[in-house]
Amino acid sequence: MSSHHLRHVESMATLPSGAGSIPRLNAVILGEALASEKDDLVFPSHDFCRQALVPNPQKVNLSPPLLPALVNFLIVFCVDRGNLNFLFPGRGDYQYLEMYKRSIEDPAGFWSEIASEFYWKQKWVEHQVYSENLDIRKGNINIEWFKGGTTNICYNCLDRNIESGNGDRIAIYWEGNEPGLDATLTYTQLLDRVCQLANYLKDIGVRKGDAVVIYLPMLMELPIAMLACARIGAVHSVVFAGFSAESLAQRIVDCKPKAVITCNAVRRGSKVIYLKGIVDAALVESSRNGISIDAYLSYGNVSAMKREATEWREERDIWWQVGICTLHRLEIGICTIILFGKRCNAVNPFILNMTLLVKGVDFGSSFQDVVPKYPTTCAVEWLDSEDPLFLLYTSGSTGKPKGLPHTTGGYMIYTATTFKYAFDYKPSNVYWCTADCGWITGHSYVTYEPLLNGAGVVVYEGASNYPDPGRCWDIVDKDKVTIFYTAPTLVRSLMRDGDEARKSWFFNVVGDSRCPISDTWWQTETGGFMVVILFYLGTLNVSCALMTILTVMRVAIVALQITPLPGAWPQKPGSATFPFYGVQPVIVNEKGVEIEGECSGYLCVKSSWPGAFRTLYGDHERYETTYFKAFPGYYFSGDGCSSCTYFMLLCKLVNICAWDKDGYHWLTGRVDDVINVSGHRIGTAEVESALVSHPHCAEAAVVGVEHEVKGQGIYAFVTLVEGVPYSEELRRSLVLAVRNQQIALLVLGGTFTNRELETIDFFAAPDKVHWAPGLPKTRSGKIMRRILRKIASRQLNELGDTSTLADPNVVDQLIELADC
Repeated sequence: MSSHHLRHVESMATLPSGAGSIPRLNAVILGEALASEKDDLVFPSHDFCRQALVPNPQKVNLSPPLLPALVNFLIVFCVDRGNLNFLFPGRGDYQYLEMYKRSIEDPAGFWSEIASEFYWKQKWVEHQVYSENLDIRKGNINIEWFKGGTTNICYNCLDRNIESGNGDRIAIYWEGNEPGLDATLTYTQLLDRVCQLANYLKDIGVRKGDAVVIYLPMLMELPIAMLACARIGAVHSVVFAGFSAESLAQRIVDCKPKAVITCNAVRRGSKVIYLKGIVDAALVESSRNGISIDAYLSYGNVSAMKREATEWREERDIWWQVGICTLHRLEIGICTIILFGKRCNAVNPFILNMTLLVKGVDFGSSFQDVVPKYPTTCAVEWLDSEDPLFLLYTSGSTGKPKGLPHTTGGYMIYTATTFKYAFDYKPSNVYWCTADCGWITGHSYVTYEPLLNGAGVVVYEGASNYPDPGRCWDIVDKDKVTIFYTAPTLVRSLMRDGDEARKSWFFNVVGDSRCPISDTWWQTETGGFMVVILFYLGTLNVSCALMTILTVMRVAIVALQITPLPGAWPQKPGSATFPFYGVQPVIVNEKGVEIEGECSGYLCVKSSWPGAFRTLYGDHERYETTYFKAFPGYYFSGDGCSSCTYFMLLCKLVNICAWDKDGYHWLTGRVDDVINVSGHRIGTAEVESALVSHPHCAEAAVVGVEHEVKGQGIYAFVTLVEGVPYSEELRRSLVLAVRNQQIALLVLGGTFTNRELETIDFFAAPDKVHWAPGLPKTRSGKIMRRILRKIASRQLNELGDTSTLADPNVVDQLIELADC
């Protein structure tokens, strides 16, 4: 086991190579020129560096007209002579290097210092900041941080900010599905609402340690419910509002909640989802398994469904809020109403019609207020750092959801720190994460971490393309958003309009070439970022998923932290760059031996970090087997990481993880998301990346199918740019795009001569290209590859539950096009 944990730090003493031996490096400086797909590096500008929380003090003085030629000359000149001080004086003095080194060599001191910036009712024992055992051979896996310290995350999110004088700062900018339907809450107003719900929960018997299931859409009431549970020590389990009744029932049966919170319906785009009906069905299924729910709170979302139309059981169901709609002003085609206390100015016919419908309803005589009647102050329940904060379920390989609990203190400190540095957050910023709170991203980067940092966060109820593809940018302009965090899926969907420069569109057009793109790698299990990737062209097919303007990252379960810091170092498109503070990623081979240099293998983490999850709910043995048994002494992420010559040669890809000679990490996909073609392990992400490089391909998803000769063949589902017709010529062109990328990679690596290339069987090219008007995705944007595999294999009677898809009709369309 290597102790050389600072090798990537030492590598920063030399100029990044561009992930391999490349004759000419192209580069661009942030804000000084538009990027092209030929650029290998993006350098932060001097002004950006100067204002960054973790700055790079260097300045590259290049005039824009001479930028392309001069950058190439200077970089090649310096690399050839081994003298980098000409361009980059004092590289070793980066603040990041100093902070990272301390976080590894003195984790107790490093994290104690950060934790002291937050409020603790009682401080942890100084000499026991953390304890860990990651080696299953030495006993049970155990991780603890700040044990004995008592705190409360709700107090730190709200009370602490109000006490510091920020009570009138806007905490939440809420945007409804319909344009013009909006609201804001200051930190003081948010605390009042949280305390009212917390008092109600206490009144019905919810106590510290009790579970509360939350099945709400992206209304302000969702983060309010999460914070209310946290305030009284209840363990919230947020279930994505769109999961089927069966999926919801599984989670209810497993965690046995004291209460369930939902709303009657939600409108996403033009579609209405009747959430209460789903919960009703789930409760029937739960009761059959011996779990009955006595407290069932429903919020009346009359923008989606009238209260009187909601099915109701008087002896069980309780309305959260009366939801009075008072007509404030009505003019021709324009109305202003108060909806749930939200003022709405609208020219939208839907809102106008909705206003007229509710105008004559006397809600006061038909329904009873519940939550608004409670006091706006509520005592805080102080929790041990290791007490559970929330329980979040993710699908397991056996089909049974895995419950992942995150603890209070370590999660709070770690994720708040990732938000601060990865987003380079400053008090003047307005932040928007498009994720749903049903996922770990929404927990960490919508609710808790922005509020812990005193930020104003946008919460959006609707669909990203409703009523048109410009909705996101309308919200950005309206609320003056400066940090935008989203999924590659959303960006790819907006690219379908047919921009010829779509690969650099996100950087050049959306970010005006002034905003860094930051790609972060993490999982539900990690709680927050592990590797942060700052790049500029937006290589959107890396295995990671969610973004700032420009930050892209994968919503996985743990939040493993490899992440770029804006302004701290030059970026490589698609690379995860370097680990976050306190994270020691290593690459091991199949025998669990650490490998170094330019290599590929299995991505693991040695030593714990404060945000790590501690167990699987009710199944610690499964926790140990899944994450620690494969490589004793390490946390095994299940992901791969790789490098070799430039983006990794497809023919040598192990589809796991690697770093290049500069210490930059390259994530290549899930270990279990690999196609074995003629004995070669092909990463689906690499083939998909090659396909979307084609100018007519908007999106692609690749799965493996049985092949009588190769063992497995590559089956590609391809969505074309809007307006491009299907044709056999285009199909052949797409296959050729994958083949050409393989050739380019092999040539760059110097692996084969041109004559030898003619004899190679390019096994990574797709055997079948299946036209896809759309891909089957959940409402969070996750592609359901399970369904694609069944369609590719023609196992149409085994498609399973498609109710959680954003558009179930896509499945029928794919089946119809199977033989086209």
